Amino acid sequence: MSVESSSPDYDVIVIGSGIGGLVTATQLAAKGAQVLVLESYLIPGGSAGYFERSGYRFDVGASMIFGFGKQGTTNLLTRALDAVDMSLDTYPDPVQIHYHLPGDLELKVHRDYEAFIQELSDRFPHERKGIRKFYDECWRVFNCLNAMELLSLEEPRYLMRVFFQHPLACLGLVKYLPQNVGDIARRTIRDPQLLKFIDIECYCWSVVPAELTPMINAGMVFSDRHYGGINYPKGGVGQIAQKLVEGLEKKGSKILYKSRVKQILLKNNKAVGVELVNGKRYMAPRVVSNATRWNTFESLLPSETLPPAEQSWQERYQKSPSFVSLHLGVEASVLPQGTECHHILLEDWDKMETSHGTIFVSIPTLLDPNLAPPGYHIIHTFTPSWIDQWQGLTPKKYEAQKEEIADQIIDRLESIFPGLEAGLDYEEVGTPRTHRRFLNRQDGTYGPIPKRKLLGLLGMPFNRTSIPGLYCVGDSTFPGQGLNAVAFSGFACAHRIAVDLGL
Repeated sequence: MSVESSSPDYDVIVIGSGIGGLVTATQLAAKGAQVLVLESYLIPGGSAGYFERSGYRFDVGASMIFGFGKQGTTNLLTRALDAVDMSLDTYPDPVQIHYHLPGDLELKVHRDYEAFIQELSDRFPHERKGIRKFYDECWRVFNCLNAMELLSLEEPRYLMRVFFQHPLACLGLVKYLPQNVGDIARRTIRDPQLLKFIDIECYCWSVVPAELTPMINAGMVFSDRHYGGINYPKGGVGQIAQKLVEGLEKKGSKILYKSRVKQILLKNNKAVGVELVNGKRYMAPRVVSNATRWNTFESLLPSETLPPAEQSWQERYQKSPSFVSLHLGVEASVLPQGTECHHILLEDWDKMETSHGTIFVSIPTLLDPNLAPPGYHIIHTFTPSWIDQWQGLTPKKYEAQKEEIADQIIDRLESIFPGLEAGLDYEEVGTPRTHRRFLNRQDGTYGPIPKRKLLGLLGMPFNRTSIPGLYCVGDSTFPGQGLNAVAFSGFACAHRIAVDLGL
């Protein structure tokens, strides 16, 4: 919608308080900008939010958190909090994932790198050299990233500075930027089952197999789990957003809840502000959308303004599935001694990418018992699901389908946790419709995935858009999905805007 000239209320408006949006906002507030964050829900965080039921504090999304390391430059959550004089106590997780895979393939990804390589090599002794070579190559990617400050690749002075400071690291990243994991893995590994394992290593965070997963992302994830480690925030994942908001407000900026944006306002095809569903308008020379690109360009802007660059992007990427989520409270006796916090269960390799094929499990109370009543644990389990199968149902059929699929998931989890059903104390089921409703994500999607094999990350857009004054941040911008990845996009977005504002 085109509007008449109006004096700006803020320097920057951020639509949505997901981690990408909050990192953008806090980085700018720390530089002196006046920022307004508009959140449609009651609390911040989006997919990194929380809710409370019957004495349990549940994470909305997964509890496998990267970015809380104490060294290097890839500890982006630590750095984001520090920028606004905030910090969080965390619990280190000794194992990233305990895999339960076809063919009785039981493996743990230990925080200790050598312990992980040893366990994987013992399972595939004929691939010992190939395993070492592949994962060491992931380290080379990570070391390139971890040598430099991660800011906007759209800012020429930053690129020149970082190249002169770290020329070998930059050249290394240029080499890997157009490459995917599958191609690199197949250079050194031949065993089909081991290649399937690398597929699910990628799928557990990218929702696509190795062939479609950019090597830059894998280098970060496969190495940082051993370098900075997986660390769970005390009080739950929702504390990350809460602390960022606290820091934002201390720096003199503002967040408004129950403030759903209806549209981004344009003047001479330039973003100049937003209008809420209640008609209230806020003006700013810079607007940041932490919504998905589909929501941003198909819902918040007039359809006739869809730029050619966005049309091209939608030809390359599609919406990933959403999830069916079970938030369970269970008796502590259900979990055997030595149970790890995170699990992945898959019984058939052919079903890895299908609806309800792969089951993800987080048990955060193994790290922070205070999230549940004494004598109980939280089991948050989720599995991919497309919204199509949840559309057009009567309320009765919708509830029946939720119950049916929840029962199937619990039944499958009995293979890991015998007695799970008998030990249930609380159960709540979410569907793709739940994700769409509460997170304002089109079709409840987890984020974009390639429609076909692309050249690594070269197809992923940066923060600036074809509309002057409008930026995007979050999982549909470089470098993609995951809490630390969207924090990266937040650092990059804030850096680009700060340069544009002359801060």
